[in-house]
Amino acid sequence: MKRDLYIDFAKGFATLSIIFIHTVFWSGQFYVPTEIRVLSLLIDVPLFYALSGLTSGGNVEKTLYRLLKLQITFMIFVTFLFFLDYFFKVFGLHVFGLEWMKDFYSTFGSKYVPHNISDVPQWQNLGNWYLHQYTNADTFPVVMGSFWYLKVYFILTVFGVLILRFFPKHINWFIGLCFGLTLIFNLLPHYYPTGQVGYVALYLGIFLAAHQLKGKKIPTQWIPFLYGILILILIILFWNSGKEIFMKMNKAKFPPKLLYIFWSGFSLVTLFVLYNRLKITKESIITFIGKNAIFFYFAQGMSSSLVYFLVVPLQDSMPWWVLMILIYLINIVLAFVIAVGLKKIDAFGWNFLEFLRKKTASN
Repeated sequence: MKRDLYIDFAKGFATLSIIFIHTVFWSGQFYVPTEIRVLSLLIDVPLFYALSGLTSGGNVEKTLYRLLKLQITFMIFVTFLFFLDYFFKVFGLHVFGLEWMKDFYSTFGSKYVPHNISDVPQWQNLGNWYLHQYTNADTFPVVMGSFWYLKVYFILTVFGVLILRFFPKHINWFIGLCFGLTLIFNLLPHYYPTGQVGYVALYLGIFLAAHQLKGKKIPTQWIPFLYGILILILIILFWNSGKEIFMKMNKAKFPPKLLYIFWSGFSLVTLFVLYNRLKITKESIITFIGKNAIFFYFAQGMSSSLVYFLVVPLQDSMPWWVLMILIYLINIVLAFVIAVGLKKIDAFGWNFLEFLRKKTASN
């Protein structure tokens, strides 16, 4: 089956958006206005869950195999990250000293200065990462701040494929259940559960709804209506609450509240409107990013941590918007270089595991 380049293009575009979000929300906290940070959330992780739905099927074995490969790739990456963080601490402590290390980590902000900077490896952190408990990676704090997405993806993909496989005639009922629970959690916030339930309820609904649109095209006459509803809600929100309500957008994302869900609606509607309309016929750098989205997702956490060391000395030397564009472009270049490197490390990791398999396999 011929690969749909529109999916790769959309993934690549969404990945570039994630890099922008993490540019303005992490190091950008020092200089980017709140209004720009809010606007950045227009194109966010809900697109990835929708794109997964557009490419999903009911083959349980194939899906679980794909998740297993992703888990191993994730473990290879965090193992590399663990030793990179550890060897940097050993080098820093023995060459520059403890005070220099504290000053180094203070670049990320006071709350990211480790309480215990040690040259003893913290193996429990590596174990926690393997099990998707994202304790902080001191040298690259943005990495683990990004990974909440991955845990939700694993959970909803398992639930999603089971629904598609065993309840294919009741998918719309499950969509209604997911969005109904999301509405209840938001209208009755004291019932909003802790943990992953709120995230999975919303994003599983988006995943299943996208699957129902697989291979279809939204009717042209629906497009003005869908955008009209979103614009009407936007007008009502501004009329009643002004822009102040949007300044709380990031808090509405964790866990997802109605304000963030509405804000994400613009990009989701655009994704579905362009699906089967916008024809991408040629490979490009954006489709390359889309095809390798997982490596870019890993890489942007590292690159978004590194750009702190440019932002801090430069923040007062140029207009904020010039610095933002400069840092974003540098972040993309760094993420690209790191992603290519991570892909090679991943290949090495898989080859090493294959070597171990052959050595330990019984005759």
